[in-house]
Amino acid sequence: MHNAAPFPPSDRSGKDWEADASDDAFEPLSRTEAEALRARLPMLSPWRVIAVQTVAGIVCVVLAWVLTGRSATAVSALWGAATAVLPQALLARGVTRGVRGNAVTAAFGFLVWELAKIGLAVAMLAAAAKWVTPLSWPALLVSMAVCMKASWLALLGQRAPVIRRTNATRV
Repeated sequence: MHNAAPFPPSDRSGKDWEADASDDAFEPLSRTEAEALRARLPMLSPWRVIAVQTVAGIVCVVLAWVLTGRSATAVSALWGAATAVLPQALLARGVTRGVRGNAVTAAFGFLVWELAKIGLAVAMLAAAAKWVTPLSWPALLVSMAVCMKASWLALLGQRAPVIRRTNATRV
């Protein structure tokens, strides 16, 4: 049996990595540079995403009603859209309410609100089987999927960032 190492000895030593790391030294942005970067790259509001998802849900409900002619299918599509939009709105409200603290507190808060979002979505799906009669699972699941994927449409209307490259180096 051949016991050769899978990598040459120079790759395992870490010296090549150290040489590469010294070439690209990390320099943090100054306060003014960070503010200029934030101005050039505006944040996408979670409420804009919620609005786009809501519009996508309305389109799904109307299409379900027009294509099938059955109000029960439209109600199923409405429940599916609500199953995507309402938990997302809960998450958006939770993470945008102005939490103060350090990064660990913010990350923990996001985790808690994400778990609440998932719990609400699962509860709404379970409740659909009992409360929405007759239930059309295809209409519900398609409208739910469309609403979840519609968040990408919110990016289309956003202003493109202006990226300027300079040849100046910091000292």
